[in-house]
Amino acid sequence: VQLQASGGGLVQAGTSLTLSCATSGGPANNFVTGWFRQAPGKEREFIAAIRWRSSVERYGDSMKGRIAVSRDSAKKTLYLKINNLEPEDTGVYYCAARTGGFVYTTSSEYNYWGQGTEVTVSS
Repeated sequence: VQLQASGGGLVQAGTSLTLSCATSGGPANNFVTGWFRQAPGKEREFIAAIRWRSSVERYGDSMKGRIAVSRDSAKKTLYLKINNLEPEDTGVYYCAARTGGFVYTTSSEYNYWGQGTEVTVSS
């Protein structure tokens, strides 16, 4: 299974951004996929996750209310839309996947990781 994250960049506070994560090589209809963020000097934290078969979603507390996770099964792509970006959202966003199981919030539960896409939010 391979994951390729994209969509990051330098953005202004208050704007919106959609990150994408293209998957390949795995049974997408049995995926559980997540987004994690690592801010400078901080540990990697859970942002959101979705189970592809049932569309069950889970969100972390730090960005809840401003984000939406989704997937396009036909395109085998995971998305994370972030609204009203804040400078505190700056960091590297990683997508991760596992086959089957629950919608986990801990990074150790995910077997496959993308390379990350960097988001920098200017005030």
